[in-house]
Amino acid sequence: MVDVIVLGGGHAGVEAALACARMNQKTMLCTMHINMIASMPCNPSVGGPAKGIVVREIDALGGEMGKAADKTALQLKMLNTNKGPGVQSLRVQSDKIAYKKYMQNVCLNTENLEVKECIVEKINFQDNKVTGITLSDGTVIDCKAIVLTSGTFMSSNILVGHTSRESGPEDEPTTKNLSQSLRDQGIRTFRLKTGTPARIYTDSIDFSKVEPQPGTNDFVCFSYDTKKEDVLAYEDQWVCHLTYTSPFTHETIKNNLQKSAMYSGLVKGVGPRYCPSIEDKIVRFSDKERHQIFLEPESRDLETTYVQGFSTSMPHDVQEIMLRSLPGLENCRIQKYAYAIEYDAIDPLQLKPSLELRDVENLFCAGQINGTSGYEEAAGQGLMAGINASLKLQGKEPLILSRDEAYIGVLIDDLVTKGTKEPYRLLTSRAEYRLLLRHDNADVRLSEKGYAVGLLPQTRIEKFRKKQQDIQEFTEKLSTIRFTPKSEVNTYLNENGFDTLHDGMSALELLKRPGVTIKGLSPYMDLEISEEVAKQIEIETKYEGYIVKAKKEAQKLQSMEKLKLVDINYDEIENLSLEGRQKLKAIQPFTVGQASRISGINPADISVLLIYLKTQAEKID
Repeated sequence: MVDVIVLGGGHAGVEAALACARMNQKTMLCTMHINMIASMPCNPSVGGPAKGIVVREIDALGGEMGKAADKTALQLKMLNTNKGPGVQSLRVQSDKIAYKKYMQNVCLNTENLEVKECIVEKINFQDNKVTGITLSDGTVIDCKAIVLTSGTFMSSNILVGHTSRESGPEDEPTTKNLSQSLRDQGIRTFRLKTGTPARIYTDSIDFSKVEPQPGTNDFVCFSYDTKKEDVLAYEDQWVCHLTYTSPFTHETIKNNLQKSAMYSGLVKGVGPRYCPSIEDKIVRFSDKERHQIFLEPESRDLETTYVQGFSTSMPHDVQEIMLRSLPGLENCRIQKYAYAIEYDAIDPLQLKPSLELRDVENLFCAGQINGTSGYEEAAGQGLMAGINASLKLQGKEPLILSRDEAYIGVLIDDLVTKGTKEPYRLLTSRAEYRLLLRHDNADVRLSEKGYAVGLLPQTRIEKFRKKQQDIQEFTEKLSTIRFTPKSEVNTYLNENGFDTLHDGMSALELLKRPGVTIKGLSPYMDLEISEEVAKQIEIETKYEGYIVKAKKEAQKLQSMEKLKLVDINYDEIENLSLEGRQKLKAIQPFTVGQASRISGINPADISVLLIYLKTQAEKID
């Protein structure tokens, strides 16, 4: 008997298993092959818009992905630096071999965690509660809770052209019976589709015809534990490259469209809207003359390049013509052809916000099985599922992150409230409070929560609290330092095109001007402020009005989240709209706030709910 079994050793499974073990649960991680733990079967990168902030949140809560990404990066790049802080995020080009070796080493050397190579045939239930698992050899392992993170391996098929074969990613076995054991328990599943592009030999690329895409010449990282010496210096970073589709690329795809698994009728599942195949791009965006294609290194130990943006399910002979139509790839040699993969996922509307199944006790689900796409979304869910499985076994309330606290909160709330019919991808536009959910302040939002559940160590929380103290103290000092119209600071203002002072002004007030920085003011002040603290003070000062407004709006959300909807018979509530009643009965939201975000629930329905709750409370009083 173990406390928690985690099924699947992908990015969700790793975070779930580590969280459970570190929270003192006797944990078993079941994976088909130890050397495939934390593999990157698709894009060899971590982060990106919104996703990069998720990785910062994972780290702030005590997860592992940020540390692994920092230590195994080939290139680090801060995105959207010409835009506001609400959409800036980090992306690293990962060494896919080094990354999985790092994670495998952590898993194999974590106390309370046993890693077992096996194929799980089915999950065992009794009275709508998990009791354990049965392996392919008939072995039964009992447990108190399960975190299911099987990714794209449940009843998966590889699709190329008109051919389909049973297989998981990278020619791994597929778990054919696992999803059937879920359906036998009454859990709804549906089919999804995703894909991956070809890999080509790097020495077959003509780099004179492609555009270099270097990293960021500043110290940037995911983990708050990472030091400058822990990451690659700018001059040592690998360079990615950019090319474009050509008219011949488009012509080739259009002429061979019916040979694609996507358009031949072979694909039954729904593909990702925000990461479509190249043939889907050509069809959906027929007015575009060309599409960006990024050439990205996979590892120091591999001689291959990942062709990002060129996912396809065309036959191999057509793929060769397509690839060689790209500038710089005229003579490319293909190491691995692209393919599409179709797999079983569960309807996430069956999940509680804790990621536990509503109708099956102690079964938690995380990652692509919940209908998401991306390593980062998977890891964030895995961490939360692991935390909440452990809290459940400890007899404690679950940790639920709200939409104004974390992108992870936005992700999970979208899944369990709105559901999805296609692979869900996290975007900054999905977060209504994105100015509060920034790359720079993930520790402010989540460190105390990570410490409270037992994942963030004492050293980290002390470092965080010291930083918060420094921010407060230096903000106060900046408000007391005053510059007069005769001050030498006017030299700095003049040199940078700013208006000179006509009246006295504090350093903090001066910081509200666009382009004025603490670093620029430092020669005129007797203060030594760390770069990290200075950055946070600048953002909080420059965007103070917007941040205050966002926080007020978030407080309204929090008040709605405090109003619980437990054991409500919606048929007995008068004046609900017909659609509203149907949606409330189907989804069974846990709070009024969650109910307000359900598609089809209008403001009048929420008003009716509020009146009903008030009436019920008065009856009790």
